[in-house]
Amino acid sequence: MSEEQTVLVVDDDHRLVSLVRMYLEREGFGVFAAYDGQDAMDLYARHRPGFVILDLLLPKIDGVTVCRQIRKTSNVPILMLTAKVEEVDKLVGLSVGADDYVTKPFSPRELVARVRAILRRAAPATPVVPRLAHADLVMDLERHEVAADGREVRLTPIEFKLLQALMEFPGRVFTRDQLLAHVYAFDEAVVVDRTVDVHIGKLREKLGDDPARPRYIQTVRGVGYKLVGSGRAG
Repeated sequence: MSEEQTVLVVDDDHRLVSLVRMYLEREGFGVFAAYDGQDAMDLYARHRPGFVILDLLLPKIDGVTVCRQIRKTSNVPILMLTAKVEEVDKLVGLSVGADDYVTKPFSPRELVARVRAILRRAAPATPVVPRLAHADLVMDLERHEVAADGREVRLTPIEFKLLQALMEFPGRVFTRDQLLAHVYAFDEAVVVDRTVDVHIGKLREKLGDDPARPRYIQTVRGVGYKLVGSGRAG
């Protein structure tokens, strides 16, 4: 597994670390765990993970110090965990070098989505395909326009991003969590599983797609959704 796919999780709450590890590993990440600041710096120096989730209040060495030490030698993305909103203001004022902050308590799904969003922002820029096509479905990424069978379809930003994810990988089955992560990278609103279902339902309605006999979006029972057949980029 490459460094980019590994995450160092640092918190003195063993149950929280175990929960975060479970969600990250389910999404394909390798996870290293540390429960105090000294172990965190030792593990980071030994393994050089591609992402760090770091609690502010840690035994032995606090999170601010750990973050600053890592920043002396690396630009690895760092997500800080804090217990109070007031601590976020303090961290921003101290300019400790973290890429983002999450306030406890948090949803593990939200945390994983935030990790993916930060990694996407940190990734080298790749050429953007300005247009996606699937059968008579056409998406213009630059103009944010969609047409189905030559008819313009007006979509909300979330509907557009959901359809974009499906059209970029036709035939691939997306779980609701994966679709959530794709939308979250562009929209700071928290989207839950049932909300994804609602948006997919509205998207189908606008496309004139019958769930019973899908032309575009197929439900994979117990898993998620996929785009029927194969599409092409142009």
